[in-house]
Amino acid sequence: MLLLPSADETLDSFSDGAFRILQKKKGYRFSVDAILLSQFIRLRKGERAIDLGTGCGILPILLARAKGAHSLVGVEIQRDLACLARRNVELNGLGDRITIYHEDFKKLRDLFPRDSFHLVCSNPPYRKYLTGRVNPSLEKAIARHEIKATLSDLIQAAAYLLPVKGRCYLIYPASRTVDLLTSLRRHHLEPKRLRFVHPGKEEAAKFVLVESVKDSGADLNVEKPIFLVGSSLPPELSENIL
Repeated sequence: MLLLPSADETLDSFSDGAFRILQKKKGYRFSVDAILLSQFIRLRKGERAIDLGTGCGILPILLARAKGAHSLVGVEIQRDLACLARRNVELNGLGDRITIYHEDFKKLRDLFPRDSFHLVCSNPPYRKYLTGRVNPSLEKAIARHEIKATLSDLIQAAAYLLPVKGRCYLIYPASRTVDLLTSLRRHHLEPKRLRFVHPGKEEAAKFVLVESVKDSGADLNVEKPIFLVGSSLPPELSENIL
């Protein structure tokens, strides 16, 4: 497996060299939202977690590094990104802890039985198809727009993969908070924790982080907001946040 960057790739080092990531120069590149989601997730020892739409594999890698997780799965519908994710897993020495699948998460019933994971997480496509400017790069467009799957498709897959009391962690645009919470409840994933993310103290929220629990009672805790200006996020990501 090639672990060096090809001509159309970069090899980037983050968190003082704690992990390295191969990414396409002109394709989809991960951003601060993956870091925010990884910090929001509560992962207990021995739990099995799956990331739907893993991209270059950044979220499983962050969870393995920061949370000490030992059983992680990443699912990616785009073949090139799935291959890139596998290379990043090997590059960071995590091949024994992270497995990457090239698959459509709408078809995971063929791979995993119901209730297979304690935790589902995702940094899903944010925009409804044909709304806003669709990026001419197909890789970027699929990662950002609901071209291959909708929000409802994602949450339905999460509900299938989780047992009762299983947890789902998502980051989504603050402007679509109502869509997100409504869809979660419709699929019996009750929102339990919510945290808004603002670029600065005087600016409106851009993201919302949500933890939901399957077949749980209604009791939502709205946590203190995150303000990205002055935060401890890696400077190489915080420069082009939003």
